[in-house]
Amino acid sequence: MARLWSWSYEGYDPAGERLRETLCALGNGYFVTRGAACEVLGDPVHYPGTYVAGCYDRLTSTVAGRSVDNEDMVNMPNWLPLRYRICPADAAPGPWLSPDHPHLTAHRQALDLRGGTLTRSSAYTDEAGRRLGVEERRLVHMGEPHLAAQRLTFTADGWAGAVEVEAAIDGGVRNAGVARYQGLADQHLRGWEAGSERPDTMWLTSRTIDSDILVALAARLRATPARGVAHQTRLTVLRTFQTMVLPIGPGSTAVVDKTVALYTSRDPAIESPRRAAVDCVVQAPHFRQLLASHRRAWADLWRQAKLEVPGEAGQILRLHLFHVLQTLSPHTAELDVGVPARGLHGESYRGHVFWDELFVLPFLNLHLPQVSRALLEYRYRRLPAAVHAAREAGRTGAMYPWQSAGDGREETQQLHLNPRSGRWLPDYSRLQHHVGSAIAYNIWQYGQASGDSDFVQTKGAEMLLQIARFWASATAWDTGLGRYRIRGVVGPDEYHDGYPGAAQPGVDDNAYTNVTAAWVLMRALELCDTLPEAHRRQLFERMQLTPDEPERWEDIAHRLHVPHHRGVISQFAGYGDLAELDWEGYRRRYGDIRRLDRILEAEGDTVNRYQASKQADVLMLGYLFSPSELAAVFGGLGYPLDEDTWHATVDYYLSRTSHGSTLSALAHAWVLARVQRPDAWAYCEEALAGDVADVQGGTTAEGIHLGAMAGSLDLVQRGLTGLETREEALWLDPAPLPQLSKFAVRIRYRWHWDVDLRIRAEQVGIAVPESDLPPVRVRLRDRSFVIAPGTARRLDLPDP
Repeated sequence: MARLWSWSYEGYDPAGERLRETLCALGNGYFVTRGAACEVLGDPVHYPGTYVAGCYDRLTSTVAGRSVDNEDMVNMPNWLPLRYRICPADAAPGPWLSPDHPHLTAHRQALDLRGGTLTRSSAYTDEAGRRLGVEERRLVHMGEPHLAAQRLTFTADGWAGAVEVEAAIDGGVRNAGVARYQGLADQHLRGWEAGSERPDTMWLTSRTIDSDILVALAARLRATPARGVAHQTRLTVLRTFQTMVLPIGPGSTAVVDKTVALYTSRDPAIESPRRAAVDCVVQAPHFRQLLASHRRAWADLWRQAKLEVPGEAGQILRLHLFHVLQTLSPHTAELDVGVPARGLHGESYRGHVFWDELFVLPFLNLHLPQVSRALLEYRYRRLPAAVHAAREAGRTGAMYPWQSAGDGREETQQLHLNPRSGRWLPDYSRLQHHVGSAIAYNIWQYGQASGDSDFVQTKGAEMLLQIARFWASATAWDTGLGRYRIRGVVGPDEYHDGYPGAAQPGVDDNAYTNVTAAWVLMRALELCDTLPEAHRRQLFERMQLTPDEPERWEDIAHRLHVPHHRGVISQFAGYGDLAELDWEGYRRRYGDIRRLDRILEAEGDTVNRYQASKQADVLMLGYLFSPSELAAVFGGLGYPLDEDTWHATVDYYLSRTSHGSTLSALAHAWVLARVQRPDAWAYCEEALAGDVADVQGGTTAEGIHLGAMAGSLDLVQRGLTGLETREEALWLDPAPLPQLSKFAVRIRYRWHWDVDLRIRAEQVGIAVPESDLPPVRVRLRDRSFVIAPGTARRLDLPDP
């Protein structure tokens, strides 16, 4: 059992250090710090990074002769530095030690998932045979969002003298964690000031260059035993240091505790970030007390997000859940932040918010609905920017950006680098307007799971109706087809950003885009019908929504074009006319062809010419909607969708997808669990291994793939249970895989906390905790049940 709650690495591997730093990062939803070595400030091997949720800064760079603005999640001053050296009683001090020093003889690091700590153990032996054991235990406090702490424990073997320890706060950091961003502006901090408050406390402040966010860190350094230990403080322009010398003898230990506080000018209820940080560390409890309260906070989280999956899969899923909760914790509910696609664990994608919330919020809805609501309110605050963007594009409603950050403007870069060819290429991914459908989907799913009608009928309704309005304005009637069409978009696939040789980017009638647009329009109409009359009138007046607009929505929702070819759903109009790719030939030549777009561009070709997809596109419809709901959506559009057509569509795209995204295997596993169960497990394994094995080839070192991690959890929670929350009931249609046929999850359904679901190969158990609430209605395929609070039932699964 202990192994299931631990993630560890034996030995020291410089080549794998940055991957380990990502997977051993610690955080609490307010900030995350990578699991970098504390002994170094940063170098080509180590990349310390600390990222505060929602703290962005904009810089201008020159790229391919063009001036380009990029807004980045800022790498904050590094609070980790703690280095040390042996000071023998009979010799001069030795060198400063680190895992890269030749004196290293043993090294291990272990992430305690249950308790939320990282422990690094090292042993060093110098030329004279003096052995020093060092253990660092580190935490970022889950209960107190501004606090972090380290404890270094030194053990001398066979010698007497002292250990000199130097602690620092390093303000000389840059955003330099992604190799392909090299050459772009990366210095986000300015105006450093440093000082000491008392003998054991130092501080450092700085400001971001454009967003003008004031950042303050304070650190308190204490030793045990404290007798005879003196502090020395040294200040430089970019860094502040404290040094102490600890007596030590054979077999004895010496301990140093470093307690750190981090505040910014975005924090409420403080006079100044520096004062708040200093006061916080001065008043902070002893390390042992901090550790105990930190563990209690984690225990409460694990209770709310209970997940019992046996074996290696269970261990990886716990790691995924650990990082999801570190990025989006209960503290997130107090912040104005979105879902950063790479967590708060690195600088890839510049910390931007994409559509990944589509894979994250369905999981959070059933555990931390207050966090889901906060993430949706991030979108609501940026609704004016989305309305403005639609107006600038000649549309009405809300056109949300593909990439969002601080103020809600479009942050998608206009150029991207192909590392294979070294060329900067136009980036048209901003045409992925389906991000609006993802936001609408999450509003609807949040309401169904939480019962929060107040949000859904106010802020949620305004967003959903404005997104529907945008889709209606994006359509054009085609007399020849007798259908509405949506032209010039990019779908989830991303490889196809235009037709071969076309002067304008974008493709027409992307099936995923059109079907989800129709779904949004239908949900908007349904919401209009259920809103209280007075509120509906007020909302329509504020939006200046005319009565004829919903009438047009109704028409569009039933007459949007969904292209087909050769008996399958086309990814977009004309997809079936593209050339077939020599898949086996490319695999023989290149091995890993996940990034097929880069391979072809480096050859002077383009993936736009081929029937080849980066990730699940059409099949994403099977990820979002249950088989019955998907059939109903297609039926409403006038396209009968039977099992044969859907199965043929799944087969068709299985052989034409390169899986250039960690989300792709996840979506395929979800769909195949219903369609081709024997083939689903291979995709499950790839989804689980995405980050821990760095399947995408070096990308995990730049940050976790948060959507894939949360999606893998939801694959168990909703995918394999067939769990839906609709019509004020829990709907279940379990499809356990042979390799994952026994598991348990705990969910929060509406006002019922801690509802336990236990799946076995032929049975599902449901337990509802004691309360005064109404019973829970359950639909198991075609059967209905009512489970009263304080009771449990075991239900036999009918044959599929």
